[in-house]
Amino acid sequence: MTTSKISWEKRGDHVVLIGINRPEKRNAFDLEMLHGLSEAYTRYEEDDSLRCAVLHAHGAHFTGGLDLAAVSPSFRTGDWNRPEGGLDPLDLGGRHRTKPLVCAVQGYCFTIGLELMLASDIRVAAADTQFAMLEVRRGIYPVGGATLRFPQEAGWSNAMRYLLTGDTFGAQDALRMNLVQEVAEPGTQLERAVALAETVARQAPLGVRAVLASSRMAMVDGEAQAAAQLLPLLQPILDSADAQEGVQSFLERREARFSGK
Repeated sequence: MTTSKISWEKRGDHVVLIGINRPEKRNAFDLEMLHGLSEAYTRYEEDDSLRCAVLHAHGAHFTGGLDLAAVSPSFRTGDWNRPEGGLDPLDLGGRHRTKPLVCAVQGYCFTIGLELMLASDIRVAAADTQFAMLEVRRGIYPVGGATLRFPQEAGWSNAMRYLLTGDTFGAQDALRMNLVQEVAEPGTQLERAVALAETVARQAPLGVRAVLASSRMAMVDGEAQAAAQLLPLLQPILDSADAQEGVQSFLERREARFSGK
């Protein structure tokens, strides 16, 4: 990696852990970290051996948010969150991630932390996690996707309750609002996220990507367009070695061994 503030650790053959690593600053994001995270996501996307990633953070906190003094000037140029050609870790434009991402959070999960979490696919929070969108208390508003995804995930009034006040809420509230899927004992959230990633990685990679593609299409383009593409997405997969392995493993009553081909 080009920065020590973003860590990279493979677990087995198919899972990678991408870590936010500036614990002495409560993992506050500067441009180096944002660009490093983009590079890590791009590396994951382009490595065919990797089937699932886990976003996590070192130290007591997922992140205290953006380092506004370091990042604010680049807001005017619009190129603050990724280098040219890289994946946007907030998944707001450019190339889209096509492989699954699990997120584990703890401690402070403020502003961009919540937005990075909302841009992931499966989320696990430690029971001590505190969430907040603080932008309205800083004279600005969220530009990392919270205004798009928070209402979509939690419902309009739940989202506005926190987006408009900047109030803090806990892991159980996040679970109630569907922002996270599981709450774990503090210190075990990463272990649980890795277990979920390993389960995902054992499934058929072509099928997993198709699930993400179809679901994204339904969310972005509408159900009618996604419905029209259900069979077209399936048809090339039917000729794959993994589809044959899926049938064979069912007949032989064993766990499938998928190759991604």
